[in-house]
Amino acid sequence: MTILERYILRRVFQMFLAALLPVLGIIWTTQALQRINLVTDTGQSIGAFLQLATLILPTVIPLVLPFALAIGITQTLGTMNTDSELTVIEAAGGSRSIILRPILLLAAALSVFSFTVDNVVEPKVRQAVRQMIASANADLLSSVVQENSFRRIADGLYVQVGGRRGNGVLTGIFVADSRNPESELVYYAREGAVDEASSALVMKDGEVHRKQPDGGVSIIKFDSYAFDLAEMTKKAAGASLKPGDRELSYLFNPDPNDEFYQRNPLSFSSEIHRRFVEWTFPLVFALMALVVSSDARSHREARMHPTLQVMIIAFVFRWMTFYAANSAEDSAIFIPILYAVPLLTIALCIRQLISNKKLRIPARYSDQLNDQLIRLKVISTADDETGRPS
Repeated sequence: MTILERYILRRVFQMFLAALLPVLGIIWTTQALQRINLVTDTGQSIGAFLQLATLILPTVIPLVLPFALAIGITQTLGTMNTDSELTVIEAAGGSRSIILRPILLLAAALSVFSFTVDNVVEPKVRQAVRQMIASANADLLSSVVQENSFRRIADGLYVQVGGRRGNGVLTGIFVADSRNPESELVYYAREGAVDEASSALVMKDGEVHRKQPDGGVSIIKFDSYAFDLAEMTKKAAGASLKPGDRELSYLFNPDPNDEFYQRNPLSFSSEIHRRFVEWTFPLVFALMALVVSSDARSHREARMHPTLQVMIIAFVFRWMTFYAANSAEDSAIFIPILYAVPLLTIALCIRQLISNKKLRIPARYSDQLNDQLIRLKVISTADDETGRPS
């Protein structure tokens, strides 16, 4: 690799990191805060939350990495064009490969890195996250017995305990169950206890208020009542794993008794094809960025900013692949489309780079656009002259 190629590689990599780290930090923080209820609802420590947030990070990297690379390439080459560096390279007889080679090598390395994260690291951390959440749910009963605080056990289910005496006896128990909108239930009990064996809250000397759909309320007194919390307190071993949480070897040979496999076998094949496609995105985005910004252009030549241009193309491309991958869970006809979109994009980008042509708007549309701009300028000038005070 020549000195000039190393120079371009270093600048692109620095700009890539400058684009990657802030965006990665914002998305990571957003994803982590969505799971803050692990601390607030289940009584886990802040250390458990930080561990969970760390495990989320590898799941975010493959999503952000291709966009950061495209931004790094367009910003670097746009700056080099503004500083006339691309013009000097072209005037000195340097081939376009001087620019293409280091960037494509970086893109290939990031694609391999993305494949490793997507197929090796991410499934393991996803499984660890599932296990942590299941373990937190298993410890939910210990958080329920905290005094004088409402605890959300599940959507529409809240528990409050007024106090706690020796031998695990709870006093002043209140349970509000609105999971079934047709029959809202409110439980009051003077005392009770947690039965760890059956994962149930056993209440004594209380009453149940049941609200009917017509607005009426019925009251039933009881001496003893066991409220089942088993569904909300699954043990860690019972953590359910989705196709996205599985390793590649398991996706090729799933357990026939797997709940998700029995429900939708196409979701496993869709996940396989998604992973075989998405690891190439750094390379695809790099090609798109090179087509847009690798040629030397005059400062007087009006064009959309390369970063904005490539971001629009990249978002359209990402939406098409995302839609095809999700639709492939319901119909196998979308699997060829999932492969066709990146392959066609790569072919068009390579053709454009080999032909060494600049990416331009067709002449017919360019002339129409220029005519419209001239008309707008004339109208604006006329309005300024008529609106000018005498």
